[in-house]
Order: sequence, then structure tokens, then C-alpha cells
Amino acid sequence: MSKLVTIPFCKPDFGTVERTYLERVMQCGKLEGGGEFNRANEAWLESNCQCSRAMITPSCTAALEMMTLIFDIQPGDEVIMPGFTFVSTANAVALRGGVPVFVDIDPVTLNIDPAKAEAAISSRTRAIMVVHYAGVGCDLGAFLDICERHDLLLLEDAAQGVGAKWDGRPLGSFGSLGALSFHHTKNITCGEGGALLINDAKLAAVAEKVQDKGTDRAEFRRGTRAKYEWMTLGSSFLLSELAAGVLLAQLEAAESRTLQRLKVWNRYDVEFSGLSEILTPQIPDQAEHNGHIYHLRLPSFELREALVAYCRQAGIVAASHYVPLHDTPGGRKFGKASGSMQQTTLASDTLIRLPIYNNMTDEEQDFVISHVSKFLDQAGLR
Repeated sequence: MSKLVTIPFCKPDFGTVERTYLERVMQCGKLEGGGEFNRANEAWLESNCQCSRAMITPSCTAALEMMTLIFDIQPGDEVIMPGFTFVSTANAVALRGGVPVFVDIDPVTLNIDPAKAEAAISSRTRAIMVVHYAGVGCDLGAFLDICERHDLLLLEDAAQGVGAKWDGRPLGSFGSLGALSFHHTKNITCGEGGALLINDAKLAAVAEKVQDKGTDRAEFRRGTRAKYEWMTLGSSFLLSELAAGVLLAQLEAAESRTLQRLKVWNRYDVEFSGLSEILTPQIPDQAEHNGHIYHLRLPSFELREALVAYCRQAGIVAASHYVPLHDTPGGRKFGKASGSMQQTTLASDTLIRLPIYNNMTDEEQDFVISHVSKFLDQAGLR
């Protein structure tokens, strides 16, 4: 019996530099956050993400929660966001007693629709949280205009956006604050991990306190306080030095890793674009994406589920994506939908993500392409 070929959905690419940096951390004996590698990561991000200040966090979830603490989101405050996103985007608001307001997405980019977001603004709205789906930037010019006209905060959930840009500027550098993810599934990873990008320099002082349990310990370490004490609400939002060592090695190779991933993404796009029954990713002219996700949208939920099952039987891990937040028990309890969510529901029902990772071999991708193509042929979709 032949051995079943298994193609994972994602596969982190770790090498000798990661191991070298881990050994350096172990030798110095400082494993907690705030050390040499944390500072080096923050310097890299400040340079490459064009932000005033970067803070490494245990996750993107933590960075999003920091945002709502920094801006003191209060019970009843509304934050507009897409319904097609991960639960952390909404949780960060709901944990403060705020109300996530879910709006529909653009059917082409699958990013939050500017017109739908503006229509959802009320007297309780504090901010718009944009999410750059698949590392493809939202229409940031439109959102900056909306926020300026309505005196709202613009926040960026750029979890999938490391290395991607809009109009030549890095994602995460447009809003007052941005958040990145270095989770296992991301292009650049240390297993967990994230970053808060601070673009409004006036927010750095309060962000320091929020990150370190609500204390002014950062000032104490700099010698500007004789002792540190509890100043505001906060939590332990520090990344361990072990994870930071792995992350620095990944960031230092970010450009080459992104090019590797884009090569895989582009080959999928050559194979599957132009099929009349299949929708593939569409990249706006202003967007420079990072190849984070390659997805197909099939004509129906039933065909999508059949393709997922067909791939699984062949040993290929292909996956659907978000359950629309407005249609979940948590979303109904803690948030609310504004307007029609038709495109969000349609994307959730019909989208399948194909395996993609930086070091995917030609043979692995051949295997995926051949099986997906065979399914599409049998279903009369090619």
C-alpha cells in the first residue's frame, strides 16, 4: 500500500539562525520579556513598519486588547469592524464592555466595505477597526477620510499583513495603532507572538504602562522613577525572550521568506485564475500583498464542502475560513450587525484556503494543484 501524502495547511520554516539565537537566550539566562531580543525586534519593526514605536506582545490578540485599554473603551462604546474576521478583533472590544458593530465586506477584496462602515456610524461610535484580509490592504484612503470627517479613531488589525503595503506604506502604519501577528499560521512566526504598532507618539507613555501590568515600571528602569507603582489598567503583555529570539531570526529573513511565499501564491494564481465558475483573489492596484492566503470561492456551500472532503481524503489540508461573527452565539450576545451581511455570509459559505507556506516544494504544490484540478474537472467547473 502506498504511503498517503500529507500536505499540511501551513508549515513554519525554522533554521540554524533561530537555533543560534535560542542558544544565546539560554546562555544569558534571561528568559522573561523585555530583553535584548525583544528590543531588537521592536527596532526592526519601527524601521520596517514606519511606526513611531513598536511593542512586542504575546499575541496579536494581546495587542488588540492593549488598543482598547489605551483608548479606555467604555461600556456601550461602539467599534465598527468587519463580520468576516477572527474573534480576537471583537473580543478586544467586548472585554471592555464595548459593542463590536459588524458590517459587510467588499465582495472583491473581502475587506471591510467603506460605505457600509460609514453607514453604521452612530453617536456611540468611537473607532473603526479595519482588518486587512489575507495581507491585502483595505481602502485606507477612504477610511482615513471617514474617520477624519466623523472624528473617529482608525485602528488596524494587520494580523495577516507583515510585509504587505498600501500605496507604498506598510500595513499597520495608517491608524493611530496597528496590530501584527506572529502566530504559527503566519508568514513570519515564533509560534505565538504579536506586536502593537504605535503611530501616534503621544500614546507611547500609556502603552508602556498597559503593557507592564498597568505600572510605570518602564520609567523606573530608565531611572526616572525611584519606585514603580500601579498607575492604570493593564496586564502582562510581554513576549518571552525565547520566542523573541526565534522571531528576530524570522524578521531578519522576512524579505526572502515573503518572496518564497509569493512564488507559491503566484503559481496557484496562474493555475486557477480565469475559470468562469471560480473566484480567486483580486489584488487592488494600490496593494502590495504578502501571499498570506490563496483562496478559491466555489459556486456553492455544497461544492466547497465537497472539495474540502476530497482534499482531506487525499491527505491535503485545505480549510474554510471564518464563521461570520454576527452569526455566532458570542456575536449575538456581545455585538450587533449593521445592515445586510450578504457578502460576509457568502464568503464564509464558499471560500476554501489552499495549503501555502514559504518552503512549499514544487512537488507538494503539484500534488495540491493536480487534486484540486481533478475535482474541478469532475464537477464541471473548469
